[in-house]
Amino acid sequence: MAVAQSGVPRVVIVGGGAGGLELATRLGDKYGRKGKLDVTLVERNRTHVWKPKLHEIAAGSMDISAHEVDYLAQAYWHGFHYRIGDMIGLDRDRREVLVAPYLDAEGREVTPRRTIPYDVLVIAIGSQNNDFGTPGVVDHAIKLESQRDARRFHERMVNACIRAHSQSTPIAPHQLKVAIIGAGATGVELAAELHRTTREVVAYGLDQVDAEKDIRITLIEAADRVLPALPERVSRETEKLLARLGVEVLVGAKVAEVAADHVSLADGRVIPAELIVWAAGVKAPDFLKDIAGLETNRINQLVVKQTLQTTRDERIFAIGDCSACAWGERGNVPPRAQAAHQQASHLYKQIPRFIRGERLADYRYHDFGSLVSLGEFSTVGSMMGALVGGNLVFEGLFARMMYLSLYKMHEYALHGLAKVTLDTLARLITRRTEPHVKLH
Repeated sequence: MAVAQSGVPRVVIVGGGAGGLELATRLGDKYGRKGKLDVTLVERNRTHVWKPKLHEIAAGSMDISAHEVDYLAQAYWHGFHYRIGDMIGLDRDRREVLVAPYLDAEGREVTPRRTIPYDVLVIAIGSQNNDFGTPGVVDHAIKLESQRDARRFHERMVNACIRAHSQSTPIAPHQLKVAIIGAGATGVELAAELHRTTREVVAYGLDQVDAEKDIRITLIEAADRVLPALPERVSRETEKLLARLGVEVLVGAKVAEVAADHVSLADGRVIPAELIVWAAGVKAPDFLKDIAGLETNRINQLVVKQTLQTTRDERIFAIGDCSACAWGERGNVPPRAQAAHQQASHLYKQIPRFIRGERLADYRYHDFGSLVSLGEFSTVGSMMGALVGGNLVFEGLFARMMYLSLYKMHEYALHGLAKVTLDTLARLITRRTEPHVKLH
């Protein structure tokens, strides 16, 4: 394989989510430090938080500072380069990634428009919610796709409680009402977390608000049950738990329009809401559609072979939610954090083989099940595949431990065993003395 004049192969990874950051860290540790690979991570954010935890940031139940990873520091300590910015184009002939200018909060240019050359490119830019063109979503709904989105929702939630406490007029029908559209894992987990955190916010002295009477959370799902991608028993148990928390669940309910203070359903019902979250549907970013002639599917995912190479360019790989990798007769590998983790681990071994001109092994997805955390109340999920030789539905403490273990695997890939162990002990100690809900 032809490489840079320096003789050091250039591996560029675009996207610092679960898969991209793990891959950059591991390649940097083993090859970047020794000068055997020039590893660069391109990412538009300055810090990383595991995406399945965004609902905790939105609800205010997670201390972000204890969980976020600074990309610049991570790059320094683990032998790779971090370049801030959004990928906006690709030149396959020149083997260059086009990166947009990066602007600060005041609109001043920090870095100019530039190109980053590569010998091997890994695209790992994740996914975003698909609003299917529903009127009003862009203007009135919040999508939990980034830390910024989660923080924005949390600030609006706290402000809504303070406003209701301070006003002299009666609470309006839409005030303190939350409508969450999409009852997948994100929607369900957010509904459960909000039930607790909104009540704790009110308990901090906002005594003009009656949490049981004034605060209402409605979960809206177009399918005929919540968590439609999981086994039916998991859906049933989850609905029971949500009902116990007072969350109103509407299934078989298609959204026709989103307005500033309500959600209109296709059957004519109107759901008043001050805060509206869109958590339905998944697609890869729009700019990926047929980028540089690469093959993409109807939701903009890059179609890859079993080696995770794109079908039209063997130098370009795609992992995580932005890739479409076949999974036997079951369609494509599902967009889950565990898939991104597995694919990063696979490419960590295969990229050096590709550079040496050796044959690549096929990627095989191992489904270890799905887990949904309902905060302090419960965790439910299913464990499937070779792990148990079938399909086992479980809940309670064991499920919660399994849920936490998925995150620990991610932390281990980024920091190693010693740091993860010490950080975990520190969190257990400080958790006893800190407030459960963050108000900022």
